[in-house]
Amino acid sequence: MEAAADRKARLKALKEAAASAEHSQTSTSAPSAQADEPVLKFRNYAVKDTRIEHQTIEAAQAPEYQEPVPEPSIVQEIQGEGDVLLNVVPKKANWDLRRDVEKKLAKLERRTQRALVQLMQEQQREQLTKDGGQAD
Repeated sequence: MEAAADRKARLKALKEAAASAEHSQTSTSAPSAQADEPVLKFRNYAVKDTRIEHQTIEAAQAPEYQEPVPEPSIVQEIQGEGDVLLNVVPKKANWDLRRDVEKKLAKLERRTQRALVQLMQEQQREQLTKDGGQAD
């Protein structure tokens, strides 16, 4: 019972302290609220009244954009890193297949070239026989 009475006394003291603090704030802030009138700034409103025309703000001017020019040394560094970046890129999935088939493809390419040469020679012989053996 005694603890409850102590608690009530503390709560009552806190309420009185809060009320006195609130009362002191309202008494001091009331005169300052009247003195501090809001300042009107007409940014998006065209003022038609001459009494408040002096409070308008001029339109803001955006600065001109200037594209940054990189220094030549930085450009050279970036271009030099390009080779390094190519080494980092992973190889295609079929690189090992291409490596294994490369010899066979070279062999087929040689055979194809020989066959084309033989066909051209045969066509020339046929042309010569049609013309009667006279070369152009």
